[in-house]
Amino acid sequence: MTSSLPVLNISEAKKLLKRYSLLNDSPADRGSIETIKESDSELYSYDRLRQALQLVAQNSEYQILGICAKNAEEGLTALREYCQALGYEPPRDLESIASAVYIKFNPTIDLRYMSAYEGRERGVLVSCQSPNSDGINEMYGHLPIDLFSNFTQDKT
Repeated sequence: MTSSLPVLNISEAKKLLKRYSLLNDSPADRGSIETIKESDSELYSYDRLRQALQLVAQNSEYQILGICAKNAEEGLTALREYCQALGYEPPRDLESIASAVYIKFNPTIDLRYMSAYEGRERGVLVSCQSPNSDGINEMYGHLPIDLFSNFTQDKT
């Protein structure tokens, strides 16, 4: 399914991601597209959020992921899907935990861990990093945990 929405520029992408992050300010609602009011549903569709995140990621040097999930399986699935969408090889050596989890992944220093998580937030935090102060150095989220579920990225 292709989106009929116009292509975003970098400024619009950053603004959309920041606004989405602010809209999900209730811990129980974070990471859920259902929290967006009906009038904004097209603006914050998964297609639009994917487009914005991938554009911002392409314009930063690297990204650090923080995943808040209801269990290890959901968290590892999100990690794999976000890594694939952002061009990273997902880590495969994280041991499962029988509870809600927080997963952190920093591909530049090969940092990865999973820990038990008692918070109510659910979703993915994406911290975009650039070496220069005029680059993109911002965190977005909690983005939907299933943002890249069943999404095939065009590799052309």
